[in-house]
Amino acid sequence: MSDLFEPWLMYKHACVRQLAFCLASPNIIKHVPNDLEIKFSFNLHDNAFWETQYGLYTARLASLDQDPTPLLSFLEQLKSTRLGLRFEMFIWFWLLDDDYHSFQLLGHSIQQIKAQQTIGELDFLVLNTQTQQVEHWEVAIKFYLAEQAFYLNEWYGLNRQDTLQRKLSHFTQKQFQFSEALGFHIDKKYAVFKGQLYLPHHTQLNNPLPEWFNPARRYGFWGQQPIDGLYKLSRQEWFTPNADTTPQTANYWWNDGLYTDFEHGFFYMFRHTPWPTIYTKPPFFKNSLPR
Repeated sequence: MSDLFEPWLMYKHACVRQLAFCLASPNIIKHVPNDLEIKFSFNLHDNAFWETQYGLYTARLASLDQDPTPLLSFLEQLKSTRLGLRFEMFIWFWLLDDDYHSFQLLGHSIQQIKAQQTIGELDFLVLNTQTQQVEHWEVAIKFYLAEQAFYLNEWYGLNRQDTLQRKLSHFTQKQFQFSEALGFHIDKKYAVFKGQLYLPHHTQLNNPLPEWFNPARRYGFWGQQPIDGLYKLSRQEWFTPNADTTPQTANYWWNDGLYTDFEHGFFYMFRHTPWPTIYTKPPFFKNSLPR
């Protein structure tokens, strides 16, 4: 996978690397799966879109890598450690930098209220200044582990109730239900859906990968056996490892989490406990699972 487009690895500051990853990385799926039951349709930007946006932003990223103060000050607004909210903050920061792209931010975290009840919320409402169309973007970063035949309902998050099928269904059944917001008619709807997918390690793959699987994004592996010589990533390094990650910093204290041999681009999600079909989250997982 050495020919993958991973320009975020050239930056030194951890937060700038994460911002570059959030912008330049492709979606984990290349299109809406054909077997997903659609209620409200939506699209995904193709890989070329994100490469283009990164290219337009390189000067700003280089500047931030020298002095990340504006980015760090912006991130101070975020009090939560949830990776999904951190991802949203990076996309928000980029959208506000409208000298570097063709989008005008019309609103963020827009609550939709009907009969004094909140019926939903839009992550971003933007005006595409090239097409003059209003777009609704929902953003998510997810980490899913595959089982068996790779059907949508067999890709599990670290909370086993969170499956790829459930997330995509939430997009089409609820999050993209709105046709207007802030007095604007919505012309297009996009999911910004990034993260990493993991295949079973040391398991014979008897089924081909799904047609929606995006080969432009580096995939990882998962398993329940420790592997020597790997470095345990911190929570924020699930976006991308810090620049100073080296084999000499390997951590052999094995617990649930993401590990890497960064030099060879190998990512391994370790799960210490079995995953039964009926899953009950043990109490000690309460504060350790990214959302």
